[in-house]
Amino acid sequence: MSTMLAMPTRRVTWLVGLGWLISLGTTLPLARAEEPDHAAAIGSSTDLASYDELVDDADREHWAFQPVVPPIVPNVKQNDWVRNPIDAFVLARLEDKGWQPAAPAAPQAILRRVYLDLIGLPPSIDEQDAFLTAPTAEALDRVVDDLLGRPSHGERWARHWLDLVRYAESNGYERDATKPHAWRYRDYVIRAFNDDKPFDRFILEQLAGDELPDADAESLIATGYYRLGPWDDEPADPKQDRFDQLDDMVNTTSQVFLGLTLGCARCHNHKFEPLTSLDYYRLVSVFNTLERPQAGRTELDLPIGTPAELEALAERDRRVDELRQVVARRRETARTEFIKTGQSKLRAEALAALSLPPDKRNEEQKKLADTSAADLDKEVEAALSDEKRSEFSARQQAIERLRQERPDLPRGYFMHESSRNPPLAHLLHRGSAADPGPEVPPGVPTVLARTQPEFPEPGSRSSLRRLTLARWIASPDNALTARVIVNRVWQYHFGEGIVRTPSDFGWMGAEPTHPELLDWLAARFVADSWSIKKLHRLITTSNTYRMSKAWNETYGTEDPENLMLWRVPYRRLEVEAIRDSMLATSGRLNHQMYGPSMYPEVPAEALAAHSDPDKIWQPFDEPATSRRTIYAFLKRSLVVPMLEVLDLCDTTRSTAQRINTSVAPQALTLFNGEFVNRQANHFADRLLREVGDDPAQYIDRAYHLALCRSPSDAERAALSSFLETETQRATATTGIDATRRTALGQVCRVIFNLNEFVYTD
Repeated sequence: MSTMLAMPTRRVTWLVGLGWLISLGTTLPLARAEEPDHAAAIGSSTDLASYDELVDDADREHWAFQPVVPPIVPNVKQNDWVRNPIDAFVLARLEDKGWQPAAPAAPQAILRRVYLDLIGLPPSIDEQDAFLTAPTAEALDRVVDDLLGRPSHGERWARHWLDLVRYAESNGYERDATKPHAWRYRDYVIRAFNDDKPFDRFILEQLAGDELPDADAESLIATGYYRLGPWDDEPADPKQDRFDQLDDMVNTTSQVFLGLTLGCARCHNHKFEPLTSLDYYRLVSVFNTLERPQAGRTELDLPIGTPAELEALAERDRRVDELRQVVARRRETARTEFIKTGQSKLRAEALAALSLPPDKRNEEQKKLADTSAADLDKEVEAALSDEKRSEFSARQQAIERLRQERPDLPRGYFMHESSRNPPLAHLLHRGSAADPGPEVPPGVPTVLARTQPEFPEPGSRSSLRRLTLARWIASPDNALTARVIVNRVWQYHFGEGIVRTPSDFGWMGAEPTHPELLDWLAARFVADSWSIKKLHRLITTSNTYRMSKAWNETYGTEDPENLMLWRVPYRRLEVEAIRDSMLATSGRLNHQMYGPSMYPEVPAEALAAHSDPDKIWQPFDEPATSRRTIYAFLKRSLVVPMLEVLDLCDTTRSTAQRINTSVAPQALTLFNGEFVNRQANHFADRLLREVGDDPAQYIDRAYHLALCRSPSDAERAALSSFLETETQRATATTGIDATRRTALGQVCRVIFNLNEFVYTD
C-alpha cells in the first residue's frame, strides 16, 4: 500500500479479521493498540484534555488538513491545447511522461455528453441541428451556458446531493411510515441548484437555517436535512435510539461536508485517523439541541415561515386555544346541568358514564361514553337558551375570525429546538447511552482547529450551536470544505474524483491524483463566491472534459485506471437519467416540477409480499408517473424495482458514489420491463407522427432522437431487416397501421437496449 502524502513515521499496525492478517505496510495515527482505552477510563471532566493531547502536529501534516493555497498554473509545451488552467495542470502531468491527451470527442458525442451531464436529458433534433451546423468550441460554450440556465439542470444535479444526504420519504424499519412533506426538502435542493445558491449559504441553511438572522421559510425547509435518515418509531431502547439518531447526524455531516469518517469514533478513538471520541461527542453536543416532533409512533410536521410569522401563528393558536377552552368548559357545564334536569332520553347507564371524569371511567363506561356523547350533545344543543346559543356562536365566530386574519402556514418536515437552553451532552463509555461519562461542550475536531471556535451564549430562540458549527464549516479558511465539494463535482463529470474516496479525505483515504489541480479548483471555487455553476462551466469548457474516450494501448497498460487523465472514461448513466432519457425520447416526458411525489408503476408481485398491498402504493397514473425520476416516491422498504435493479443509491446512509453493477436482472428489466416496453411503443407512435409513411426514415430519426447521431450503414441495414421481419410477424393485429406500429415498437425497444443509450457517449 502506498504511503500517504507527508505521512509521518509511525508504528506498523496489524488488522486481524476473517481468519487472516493484513500488514498495512504503513503507519497510522491514533492506531495505538498498546495504549489504554481512554473512553473506558474517563471518570471526570478533567480527563477530556487527554483526548486532545493525542492529536499532535504530525497528525496535522496530512495534505487534506493543510490550508488551501492556490498553486501556480504550470507552463506546458502544447499551449494551444489549454483552454483554461484545468488543461494546464492535466497536460503538465502528461507531458512529464511524454504522453498526449486523447483526441477531441466527435461533435455529436460531446453534445450528447454535455446534455446528459448537465440536465440528464438528450438534445432534441432541433438542438442537435443548431449545434452541428457549426460545432465550434465557442458554440459548445454557449450550449453549456444555456443548459446551466435551464430548470432541468437543478433536477439533474439535486439528485446527486440527495444521494449524499440519504434522502428518502419513509422511515424504514417495520412500519416504514411516510415522512410528512419530506418532498419539500427535495424541492429546496432543486431550486438551490437552479438558483446557483452559493455553496457556503447552502451549508448554512441546511445546518442552521432556523438560526440565521434572516431565517425564512426556505431556510427552515433546508434543515429537513437532519431528519432524512431512517427512524425507528418503536425502539427497544429509547435512550440508545436517541444516540443512534445523533450518530446519523454526526456521521452524515462529517462525511458530506468535511470528507471525514468521524462516525468511527463513537465507541472509541478512531483506529486509523487523528479523530477522537471527544471530537465525536463535541458534534453530538452541537446536534443534541434538536428534537424530533412526534406523538408516540407518529411523526409530526411543523409550520413553515419566518420567525415573525411563526410567532404570530403561535399567538393566534394561543388565543384560539383559550377560546376553545372557554367553550369546552361552558359546554361541559351545560351538559352537566342538562343531565341534572332529567330531560335526557338516554339510558341511565350512559348518563352515569358521561357524568364521570374521563379518567375515572372503567372500560365499559368508556365505551358507553364514546357511543352516547354525540346524542347527548344534540339534546343539550336543542335545550340551550337563545342567550347561551348566541354566546357559543359568538366565540366560534371569534375563532373563525382569528383563523381568517392569520391563516395556517404550510407544513414542513424538520426538527426544532424547543428551548434556547441546550441539554447537557456526555461522552458515552463505549458508545452506550446507559454509561455516560463526562460532560462534553460543543466543538469541532481538534486536528482541524488548534483553537476551538467560540460558541456564543444562546440566542432568543435557540442555542446558536449549529450556526456556529455551520459558519466554521462554511469558512474559506476551512481546509476541507471547498476541496470536498469541488472533488464531488469533478467526480460526477468524470466518474471518479481527483480524490477517489470522495467522503474520506483522511489518512486512510486515497491521495489526490492531481493535488495541485484540486487546490487550484478549491481556491477558484471560493474566489468565485462558492458558485457551483461557475465550477460546472470551468470543467465543461476545458479540453480535458472534451477529450474522446479513445483507448491507447501503451497508456492503458501503464495506467489502466486512467489516473493521469489521458482520456475521458466510459460512464454508465444513473437510473434516473436512463429512465428520463426514455421518456424524453418517446415524447412522453411530463415536465411538471415540484410538489408531492409521484408513484411509478410497481408490479403486483412486488406489492403482494406486503401486509396491506392495496394501500402501500398509489394506483398507476401514466401522465403523473411520466415526470422526471427525481420526483418518484422513495419508500425504504419498497424501492421501485427498476430503480433498485439499476443501482439506485443506498437510502439508509450517505452515498458518495453509487455502485455500478452488471447483472442479469438489468438486461431483463430493460428488455422485458413494462416501463421500457410502454416507452418503446410511445417512441414508435412518435416516429409515425413525425416521419409519416416513410419506413426508410424511421431508423434514421430514431437514432437521432435516442443517440444524437445517424446510424451506420451496417446498423441501418440490420434494423431495416429486423423491422421487415417484425412487420411480417405482426399478423395478429389488424390493419397496416397497427402492424407497422407493433413492428416499429420492437425496433425502438432494441434501440433502448443498446449500450450506447445508457452511456453518455
